[in-house]
Amino acid sequence: MEKHLDRVMDEVVNKPGVFGCVFVNHQGLCLGAKGKASTESAGLIAAIAEQAAKLEPHSSAPIVTLETDNKTCIIQRAGTITGAIYKNRSS
Repeated sequence: MEKHLDRVMDEVVNKPGVFGCVFVNHQGLCLGAKGKASTESAGLIAAIAEQAAKLEPHSSAPIVTLETDNKTCIIQRAGTITGAIYKNRSS
């Protein structure tokens, strides 16, 4: 799984505008990070995804987007893994 996750992370950070990504398990343990993404945010990423899912419990996993003036963080859970992608916002 580690090689597969490394490959996925490499693909993600090589997308235009993406400068980092973090993948965590359902308990908030960091499974991997690439680029300018902090592993320290792993627990918070898992918690955000879990709390957002409680808003619509009978729907598919929501996509949470956090924005600042120049950056975006996109968080989504897929099964037991949650991913966060950090992007520069386009003008």
